[in-house]
Amino acid sequence: MPQFEPFRALRYSTKCSLADVCAAPYDVQSDADRAKFASRSQYNIVNIDLPLGSDPYSSAAKQFADWQRTGIIVRDELPSFTLYRMNFADSTGKQRQTVGVIGALKIEPEKSSEVLPHEQTTPKAKTDRLELTRATHANLSPIWGLSLTSNLTTALVKPGESLGSFTDENNVHHSVERVTNKARCAVISKLISQSPVVIADGHHRYAISRTFSAEAKDLGGASSVLCYINELIDEQLSVAAIHRLYSDIGFTALVNQLAKYFEITELQNIDASVISKMDAQQHLTLVSPDGTAKVLKPKPEMFNDVRNLDSAMLEHALSALNPTVVYQHGYREIVEQLATAKFTAAVLIRPVSVSEIQRTAREGLLMPPKSTFFTPKLQTGLVLRDLN
Repeated sequence: MPQFEPFRALRYSTKCSLADVCAAPYDVQSDADRAKFASRSQYNIVNIDLPLGSDPYSSAAKQFADWQRTGIIVRDELPSFTLYRMNFADSTGKQRQTVGVIGALKIEPEKSSEVLPHEQTTPKAKTDRLELTRATHANLSPIWGLSLTSNLTTALVKPGESLGSFTDENNVHHSVERVTNKARCAVISKLISQSPVVIADGHHRYAISRTFSAEAKDLGGASSVLCYINELIDEQLSVAAIHRLYSDIGFTALVNQLAKYFEITELQNIDASVISKMDAQQHLTLVSPDGTAKVLKPKPEMFNDVRNLDSAMLEHALSALNPTVVYQHGYREIVEQLATAKFTAAVLIRPVSVSEIQRTAREGLLMPPKSTFFTPKLQTGLVLRDLN
């Protein structure tokens, strides 16, 4: 079963404001986002997690070492877990709080039944994260795991030692607490070891950690990876959809192909509220570059052997055409991308239910690539982990 252990964490000094030094995950940042985070502090985590320059990885390693030498980043005296809470409003406007724990998750071989993927991954260059790990010998951002252990949340509710909090640019309140009590740490480790952990976010980072572990066997910490884990239950998860943008195909050809699998009708006055309406009315939405939209209602007889997931149905319906697809979350972001004229159309899909994610995990299945977008995103910089 999964091995999840406390460790001597690296953290920013209490002299630093978490709001100034933390940042959104590297893979959701634009160049403008990175510049904004970097402007907040010369010690912002983007300077080592998204390094710039002619030799960015060496620069990241040097800054990381300098920050430790000068006391900007300090090491915990004792092994610890970090409780991480997020307070936010979900897509329906409901106020939510989630709680998970950050620790070191043992890296398992491929095909392991202890740590499981939940969706197929798209081809992606892994060199960047691998080179950064090689240079810094550190985990700079946690992967996100979901535990199938019942009542894990109950064990995490009790507060630990407060290490600070802040509200980010998306109005999400982040707070972290340290747990060093050996008995409580042992309870958390035991609970997580009772059931498989499903990777929610960070499939590629987990894969490069496996690569790094194999080549750096002399490093004591390389056999594990920094991981945030929360319970795989509805009240602890907020799941958004990742929509599809298509190119290398004409709009008429796309509509004609979709019409074989979906009933298509016109949709008037589309705006951001369409996502919640789609869920209630059980349809997908096709959006053209001029902003007009069409309702796509699946024809049940066309999907007899296809899982009842929008991503799976779309993949099935368009398999004969094989158009180029780009994945993008957020209605506003979809509209912005369509305005660039790079794409023929977008298809908005509905979020995957938590119950479907649970079924996928328990049955050892895989969803199509980019089926889920877990929110809010974990902040980078709250906890770092030395692999030496």
